[in-house]
Amino acid sequence: MTIEEKDIVEALRPVEDPELHRSIVDLGMVDVVDLSDPAKIEITIKLTIPGCPLKAEINDRVTQAVKPLAEGREITVLFGSMTDEERAALSEQLGGGQQQGSAQKNIREIPFAQPDSKTRVLLVASGKGGVGKSSVTANLAVALVDRGKSVAVLDADVWGFSIPRMLGASQDPTIIDEMIIPPENHGVKCISMGFFVEEDEPVIWRGPMLHKALEQFLVDVFWDEPDFLIVDLPPGTGDIALSIAQFLPTAELFVVTTPQQVAQQVAQRAAFMAHKVRTSVAGVIENMSWFTGDDGKRYDLFGEGGGTALSELLEVPLLAQIPLTVPLREGADEGNPIALDSSSEAGQIFAKLAETIDKELAPRKKFSAALKVS
Repeated sequence: MTIEEKDIVEALRPVEDPELHRSIVDLGMVDVVDLSDPAKIEITIKLTIPGCPLKAEINDRVTQAVKPLAEGREITVLFGSMTDEERAALSEQLGGGQQQGSAQKNIREIPFAQPDSKTRVLLVASGKGGVGKSSVTANLAVALVDRGKSVAVLDADVWGFSIPRMLGASQDPTIIDEMIIPPENHGVKCISMGFFVEEDEPVIWRGPMLHKALEQFLVDVFWDEPDFLIVDLPPGTGDIALSIAQFLPTAELFVVTTPQQVAQQVAQRAAFMAHKVRTSVAGVIENMSWFTGDDGKRYDLFGEGGGTALSELLEVPLLAQIPLTVPLREGADEGNPIALDSSSEAGQIFAKLAETIDKELAPRKKFSAALKVS
C-alpha cells in the first residue's frame, strides 16, 4: 500500500497534546512528514516550548498512532519548537488572545463569569484553619473526576498553599507566550502560588497584589472550560475571599467545619460574609467527624453536632460527614487523595458527596451581564 503524507496527518489527528488536550494537527504541531526513504517514516513535531517535559509521551503517542500504517517501516519522531510568533498565534487560537494587544489589555474578561460559561464554580471555605478545607477540596476534585467530569482547582490560599502537594502535582506550569498551562495529576488541573515560590518562602503581599494575582490565575491560565472549577479559599473573610466574590459572582460556596462548637461558630462567619457579598451558600461539610479505633469503636475526638448546627443555622443541607482516618492523612501527604480508593470509608463518602453536588444540587442561573475587570 502506498502511504501519502495526508494519510499520516489523518492518523495523527486524534493524537492530543498531553497538556492542551487538543489535536496536535489542529495545534499546528505536525511540522514535516518525510516519506522519501521507503524504509522509514520520519515525522517532525514542533513542541510548544523547547525542552517540553512531556516530549517522551508525545513521542509515544505519535509512534503508536502511525504504527498501523508503517507496514514494517521504521518510525522516527524528531522534535523542534515553535517560534515566538507561532506561540503567540497558538495562544490566540486557544482563547488566550485577550491578553494580547494593547487594545485588549485594558479589559480582561474572566471566562467563568461570562453568561455562556458552562463551568460550575465551587468555593470551599472555612472560618478558621486546621479544619481540613484543602483536603476536602482535593478529594472532592478527584471524586468528581471519577464521575467523568473535567475538574480544575484554583488554590486561592496564597499564604497556606497545599493543593499541589495534596494532588501530587509536582510538574511546573508551562508558559506559552503569556498563557499559563496548569499542571494536571489524577485528572485534575490545578494552579497555585506554590508553583511560583519556594516551599519555605512566605508570601507577604497586601490586598492589591493579592487581587492582581488572583485575576491572573483566572484570566491568564488556560483552564479549557472544565465542568467544575473548585476554589480553595484561605481561612477567614479577608481580601482574597472578597476578590473571589467579585470575580466569580455565580459561584456556590461550601463551608467546611469540624464537629467542635468553636469551629462551627467561627465557620458561620464565612457563610455570613458570603451572604453580604451575594454569594450562594450551597451546603455544609463536616470534617473529622469521628475516628474509628482498632477496637472498632467510634470516638468523637472533636465533639459532635457542629455540622448539623451550622447547616440548621444557615438553612442549607449538611452534605457529608467525613471521618478522620490515617489513610486520608497519608494520602494528603503523599499526593494520593483517599477519594482514589473507592473501597475506603472516606473514599465512599467523598464519592457520595461528589454525586450529591453533581446531581442533586441544581446549579444557579448565570448572571446576564459579563463581569469585566480592569
